Amino acid sequence: AEVLGKNPRILKSGKHDAKFYRRMWETISGGEVWHGHFINRRKDGTLYEEDATISPVHDATGKIVNHVAVMRDVTREIHLEAQLRQAQKMEVVGRLAGGVAHDFNNLLMAIMGYSDLALKALPSDHPQRRYIEEVRAAGGRAVLVTRQLLAFSRKQLLQPQVLDLNSLVTNLGKMLHLLIGEDIRLDTMLDSALGRVKADPGQIEQMITNLAVNARDAMPEGGTLTIQTANEELNETHASQYEEVIPGRYVLLSITDTGVGMTAEVKAHMFEPFFTTKEPGKGTGLGLPTVYGIVKLSDGHIAVSSEVGRGTTFKIYLPRVEEAAEAIRPSAASADSPRGTETILLVEDEEQLRNLTRMVLEECGYTLLVAGNGAEAIQLAKQHKGEIQLLMTDMIMPEMGGRVLAPLLVALHPDVRVLYMSGYTDTTTLRKEMLAAGAAFLQKPFSMDFLTCKVREMFDAQPVRPQQAEGSVTSA
Repeated sequence: AEVLGKNPRILKSGKHDAKFYRRMWETISGGEVWHGHFINRRKDGTLYEEDATISPVHDATGKIVNHVAVMRDVTREIHLEAQLRQAQKMEVVGRLAGGVAHDFNNLLMAIMGYSDLALKALPSDHPQRRYIEEVRAAGGRAVLVTRQLLAFSRKQLLQPQVLDLNSLVTNLGKMLHLLIGEDIRLDTMLDSALGRVKADPGQIEQMITNLAVNARDAMPEGGTLTIQTANEELNETHASQYEEVIPGRYVLLSITDTGVGMTAEVKAHMFEPFFTTKEPGKGTGLGLPTVYGIVKLSDGHIAVSSEVGRGTTFKIYLPRVEEAAEAIRPSAASADSPRGTETILLVEDEEQLRNLTRMVLEECGYTLLVAGNGAEAIQLAKQHKGEIQLLMTDMIMPEMGGRVLAPLLVALHPDVRVLYMSGYTDTTTLRKEMLAAGAAFLQKPFSMDFLTCKVREMFDAQPVRPQQAEGSVTSA
């Protein structure tokens, strides 16, 4: 009754110009069938997309007496296609970012390692000391950038544990207050019956911090930042609207600001590395891409709603688990460099990093056999008359990676321990193959003090036998 007798122009959305409609009418008025795509408006004002075929109907004399239109709503298909294209683009950019971070980590290891050695060699009152300290500090800031790139590209090795998000948010409260400033009010709405999630606590803290910083910058005149938690069930209908979302039980972490909001164009690019709307020097453009990477690494889903002048809401869905929450593990640290006399086979294809690591470990009393690739390492191991107690090998090297080298070396020296190193890791593989087996791993870049502590820890621990890898790990 609402549409009888009315012209179809009541559906017009304003998204098509007069030329579009003129061509359509010229086609069907000429007795031909028109195929096309409409963006039209529903009764409630929302837009939908449809594929249409409009055909003329002729009487016995061939005169056009009316038209028949067959239209199919393809809004959901168009939405999913756009999500797929975005996901494919992000995957390509992620691979590039991960590759850059891998190479950059090797450089940072050399910069920071040699800076540490120089600082140890200089007396505290040496006039040149402050210059080296600045180099070391700049290296530390660069490490944060590579970690953000690795988080975005989903190439970080996680240390997941069962978490209570309410406790994590509460513990972050004081820091968040300092971070957002006095002119922004922080509200928390935490579900007392909240389920548990399994994620890396450091990564989740970084994600919340990045979103808080983003919200602060969106509210230059002050406002309200609201952090909310809740249990959510994502059904088939909801999951079908998004790429890679599995129906099930989730914990929702919602972060809302009352800031300036985002345009559709900004939303389309917000998770891309180095994209920023801030002034030069005010941001790296890695905050939201890092959040995106952390969510995906945690097998989660992120949804964003924003309107110019009305603020932004980030909704993060993390899979719910039934286990009890664990206490957050503190990071181990040591002020001394432990010493030893064991024999270590070091395999590293980056010459600067290889020389640095050798120098540091030899100063700690260890005997070093050094190789630049896997084949050279096997040859050294065959020629060596004594025992080799530890293999330190980069995961990714030309021709033969660490996961292939390690089992071959174990065959020659059955009691050898293995310590893998890398600045670029395939977490999907490693989380299953390495962490489950208890294998030892060092994520580059790491400090020389941390290295010496880890090496000593390896000798004091029970050895873990590496299993034969299915294929080699190589780099292009």
